Order: sequence, then structure tokens, then C-alpha cells
Amino acid sequence: MNRKYAKTKVTHAIRRTTIIIIMLALIIMLINIAPNYLKITKKDEIKLIINNNDVTSGLKTPIINMNNENYLSLADYKNFFDEFLEEDASSIITTSNTKTVKIQKNNNRIKVNGSDVTIKNASITTNNATYLPISDMANVYGYEYSYNENNKALIISSLNKKLVQAISAKDQSLKFKPTNVSRNLEKIARGDTISIIQDTSKDADIEINGWYKVRTKTGNIGYINKKDIIGRKEVRGNLEWKQISGKVSMVWDYYEPTESAPKREGTIEGINSVSPSFYQINEDGTIEKNVSREYIEWAHFNNYKVWPTLSNVQLGNIDAMSKILSNYDTRANAIENIVKALTENNVDGINIDFENMYKEDKDKFSRFIIELKPRLRDIGMNLCVDVTEPDGSDTWSLCYNRNVIGKVSDYIVFVAYDQFNSSSKTAGPNASYSWVEANIKKFLEQEVVAPNKIIVANAFYTRLWKEQKNELTNTVVNMNEVNIPDGVQKVWNDEAKQYYIEYQKNNANYKMWIEDQESVSNKLDLVNKYNLAGAGFWEKDREINNVWPIIKNKLKT
Repeated sequence: MNRKYAKTKVTHAIRRTTIIIIMLALIIMLINIAPNYLKITKKDEIKLIINNNDVTSGLKTPIINMNNENYLSLADYKNFFDEFLEEDASSIITTSNTKTVKIQKNNNRIKVNGSDVTIKNASITTNNATYLPISDMANVYGYEYSYNENNKALIISSLNKKLVQAISAKDQSLKFKPTNVSRNLEKIARGDTISIIQDTSKDADIEINGWYKVRTKTGNIGYINKKDIIGRKEVRGNLEWKQISGKVSMVWDYYEPTESAPKREGTIEGINSVSPSFYQINEDGTIEKNVSREYIEWAHFNNYKVWPTLSNVQLGNIDAMSKILSNYDTRANAIENIVKALTENNVDGINIDFENMYKEDKDKFSRFIIELKPRLRDIGMNLCVDVTEPDGSDTWSLCYNRNVIGKVSDYIVFVAYDQFNSSSKTAGPNASYSWVEANIKKFLEQEVVAPNKIIVANAFYTRLWKEQKNELTNTVVNMNEVNIPDGVQKVWNDEAKQYYIEYQKNNANYKMWIEDQESVSNKLDLVNKYNLAGAGFWEKDREINNVWPIIKNKLKT
């Protein structure tokens, strides 16, 4: 009897253990099959889908629905559409791909690219936050949108992003995971249109084991078996902006405002863009023009892009530059004048060369570039901005936010010369290889500028240093005017990767780090080593002729 009882007890224990093991296995299987299986959504919360991504969890504040209009907070517009959006007590300044917009708070009138526009719904302020109407901002930010009331999903698709769609080949279910045993999210009818979500890093459909990741018209995101869709088509592609294919090779063609543009004939080997000195900015933000239509025709005949330089050098007044940058209205005035000047002539863009600015105006200069860029894109113009090396003086170097300029502009030009300049107390190279490389690394690592935005500007000149009676002076020597005295041997300097000479004459000691085809060739190797956007050359007519074939070969133009 006791034996029978003991046996029954063991059997029950084994059965209980088996049941527990099976339950644990089922739980583990469910966790593996469908992690985050159920998403708890707050009651009446509106989901936000942007470019086929559910970004609801990233909302800073919930979407507000008022009078049949959905409103998104400025914090979320800044997060999802314009990281440089600015707000003050009375207005909002925001930009998109082709629009610079000033919005007066709680007002139906806004200013778009300098023109007054009336919108249906004004901004609203509630809970200490400002909100913009999603429908009225569609034209500003360039998106299409829809709202699914049943699913409480707001779906926004940027018009400059790739959109791929297909048709459901049968009645089927949208799966939470790419497997038949996953939970059903939604019934899809035969003939329904679905959007295939893209892997932007690969510019390809997201496909896992034969399943497409898709979005339905209700805003649900899940998976459909690839064999169960038909009619895949690319509705629109990514909007890309690139005037030049491959490396940029730009040469500056400088001439004084009182002079005429040079008369060019034939071709310049190895270049694909030119930057003549067409424009100067005046104290009131107007543009002084010295344009040559003959020069433009020559450049375009040879398939060169024309990116004229706009300079502030003639101002000679740092306070005047500060005034131009001081607020939105003064910047907008200058921008309107720039746009007008560019559209009057058949040019392709602009090279902004603003020097000698207050360090305190760094963010205001960034705002100028931020607000200028969409206006140029709107008229099909390119924007490149000249900056110096990081970590220099206040008004020469620390007045630029290279990270912002690099993000916004088409190209940021690193002026990679004057390492030792006219005011240096020590003799040294104009642009040594090691110095240029160190600063390229700063652009990439410290300033976090994308390599495909950086143009490295090279100098077609050097300096002859004279040391006499404890006094140091220097003279600019163009590349095509370098003269090595008889009997003086040039010595290769491997750190600078250029030739060096030193000699005595009339009780003075002379030094020169020579800029020639060798030094240029080595610095162009850095452009390729770091996969940068290209190179620029200051300036035409200072070079030696045999430098151009090297430029052509190194940049593959």
C-alpha cells in the first residue's frame, strides 16, 4: 500500500514537472517568436508614421487634434524635419529643402522665400508649447500626409524620399514578424496598395528570408511574404542634388573690383568649376557686381560650372559684417539681394568667402548659411562656403561652426594654406603636407564634417623668408615665379612633402618651402586618401603649366 502510494506520488511529481517544462518552453517560444508582441498604446493617442517608420515613441509631446486639424509641436518639427528651427517670443524661423519660412505666432500670414502667404490654420500655444498645423506645413516641408481615423495613425511621406509600392496578390494578413507563426496585425485585401519599406543605407527594399517589411494604408507596419505581392514599382526616387559627378576641381579666378574679368580662351586641363570674383557685399546688404557674361559663356562652353565668389573683403569693417548677420531681417535682405544677383546671370551657384568676423557672430553666420541654402536650392544653385583651419584665432578661425556649415552647404572649402603667413614670427611652409592632413582629420573627427562635403583649397604660391639682424620678413612668390639661385640645391622635406631651399645673400639668410607639382600632387593624395569631395586652387595664373595634368590625373576629372 505504501509502495503504491509512493509510486503515485512520483508519477504526479513527474507530470507536474513535465507541465511546468512545457509551459516554460511555450513562454520562451512566444518571446522568441514575437518580442514586444503587444504594444500598449495610450487611449486616444495619435500614432505618427514618418517615411514608413513609426516614430510615435520619439514624440516630445503628443499630437493635438483641434477643430479637425492635427498639430505637431515645434519640438517635434525640430526633431523630425528641421534641426535648425528657431523660435522667439513672436515668431518661428524654419527651413526645408527649398524654402526659408518666417511664421508669426498665432497668425495666418507667413513669409515663404520672401513672399507673403496665407495659411488656413495659425499656430497655437498650449501647455507652454507652440504647435504648427500639419496640413499647412506640408507645403513648407515638402511632404504628403493622410490620417486614418480608425487606426488613429497620421502618415507623413517626404516628397524627396524614395517611395516603393506594390499590390497585394491575394487576401492575406500583415504579420508582426517575418514568419507565418507570427501574430496577425491586419487583414489585407487582394488589390490593396502597400508601401515597401526601404533600407536607406543600402538603397534597397528591406527583405528578411523572403518577407518584405511593408506599411499599409492604415499606418500598420509589418511583413508580407514576397511571393504574395505583385506590381512592385518605384513611385519616386530619392531627390539627389549634385551638379558635379565625381571629384570637384575648382579654380578661383580673382580680379580686383575695379578691374575687368580676365578673358579666357581654350580649356584649363583638369578642372570642372570656376569661381570668378563677381560679387562683393556692401554694408547695407546690397551686392556690388562686376560680372562678365563673356567669361560665363567661355566657362559654359567648356562645361565648367560657374560658382562666383561673394566676398566681404572690400567691407574692411568687421562691425558692418556683424550688422548684416545680426537678425533675420538683415540676413533676409542680404539673401534677397544675393538671389537677385544670381538669377540675373546664367551662373550655377555661389562661393561664400566671408572673412574677419566676430567669434560672437559664429551662430549668426551659421543662420545666414542655413537661411540662404533653401533659397539657392529653389533656383537650382550650388552653395559652397570657405572656412579656415579649426583652432585658430577668434576672427579668422573661431568665427565658423564647421559642423553646421558642413551639414547645410553643398560643400565646405578648407582654405588649406597660410600655415605660416605674412604676420608669422617664425619662418615655415605655406601649407605642409603634415599640417594639411592634421587639419583634415580635425574636420572629420573634431568638427564632424562628412568627407564628401570637404573641398581642400591649395595655394599656387609660397613665401620667401628673409632673416636679417634678428628681423624676419617675407614675400609672396607665385608658383610660376619661383627662382632658385645658381648653386643652391633644393632638399626634399619629407614631413612637408615639398622641396626646401636655404641660402645666404647680402648678409641675410633666405628660406623657402617650394610649392610645385610635387607638393600639389602629395596634397591631392590626401583628398583621395580621405575620400574628400575634391580640391580647389588659388588662384589662376599663378601656377606652372605642368601642374594641370597632375590635377587631372589625381582627381580623375
